[in-house]
Amino acid sequence: MTPAQRTQWILDELEGLRQSGLFTHIRTLSSPQGAWLVVDGKQVLNFCSNNYLGLANHPRLLQAAKEAIDGYGIGPAAVRTIAGTMTLHLELERRLAAFKGVQAAITFQSGFCANLGVIPALVGKDDVIFSDELNHASIIDGSRLSGARIVRYGHADPKALRAAIEDARGNGFRRALIVTDGVFSMDGDVAPLDRIHAIADEYDVLLMVDDAHGEGVLGRGGRGIVDHFQLHGKVDIEIGTLSKAFGVVGGVAAGRPEVVDWLRQRGRPFLFSSAMTVPDVAACLAAVDLLEGSTELVDRLWANTEFFKREIQAIGFDAGKSTTPITPIMLGEAPLAQRFSRMLFEGGLFAMAIGYPTVPKGKARIRVMISAAHSQSDLEQGLAAFERVGKDLGVI
Repeated sequence: MTPAQRTQWILDELEGLRQSGLFTHIRTLSSPQGAWLVVDGKQVLNFCSNNYLGLANHPRLLQAAKEAIDGYGIGPAAVRTIAGTMTLHLELERRLAAFKGVQAAITFQSGFCANLGVIPALVGKDDVIFSDELNHASIIDGSRLSGARIVRYGHADPKALRAAIEDARGNGFRRALIVTDGVFSMDGDVAPLDRIHAIADEYDVLLMVDDAHGEGVLGRGGRGIVDHFQLHGKVDIEIGTLSKAFGVVGGVAAGRPEVVDWLRQRGRPFLFSSAMTVPDVAACLAAVDLLEGSTELVDRLWANTEFFKREIQAIGFDAGKSTTPITPIMLGEAPLAQRFSRMLFEGGLFAMAIGYPTVPKGKARIRVMISAAHSQSDLEQGLAAFERVGKDLGVI
């Protein structure tokens, strides 16, 4: 068999994706993140970045990164446990713990890495994980890596969770872990964490929440879902990302100090992959400063969100069940969503189509990500573009 024959199956699969409208065309940016971008050489209004608070190109973050490079260089050139832990890393962990209202925190290279590190460190082959059926791919992959038995329960359904735990008790297990997203990234709904915690407490099960889309969005000044539900000290571990509302890159696990200490000993991405870079850490610290100093950006994010949701539904679009700035414009089939996205782009609006396998078949959508960086004029221009394309395609 020739090398080309050995990979023919890949070509066949790729062609199948193209034929079914599921092939992802990756666009290229040549400008900083913001309300407006230069994408594939075209200036467009940005409706699809996770830059909730507009911090990805904020002057204070840029300045902090530049100053840190002058003082510390760029890369740590080592894993945290050998020669990669700098004073900046420890300061960021201390500040993030204080911001989240917990006793300790540990940083990872990304939110995805955080889930890959935390879950296998907490449970193994003799254990069970109760996982919301719409949890993020990083939770799914971290659960698989752990070797634990995975029990999926109905989305955001405490009754289904309770039934799953009762059923699993009959089969026996050593330890158990409940894992849920806080804000679900495709639908924008919020997990009923207060009710999930009550069940975790009743059955004496560890509770973990991935707050990637809640930090900088929910709670007092963007402190997240635990603050939103006033569950301080009651959630064993919170996972977060520094690449969305914080505008940089990195991951964090925050919670009980013994859990964080254990992750420093057994969190494999922490142990075996180089630490966050100097400018990233410094920029994250500047983001924490901004969030602790004022609620202005979070307040503007929610004002923009409420305006856009109200107006997009008034036009006649189905915006799903979102209660957060994540606004899915439900279209159904992937080819339609991709065509809708292309027509928006041609008209100067960047909003990507989301289809299978990211979301179930038949639930393709345009996922609009509202930001504090958007002006009223930006939002009105975006609404007009959606209305125009929606009428052209017979969606509204």
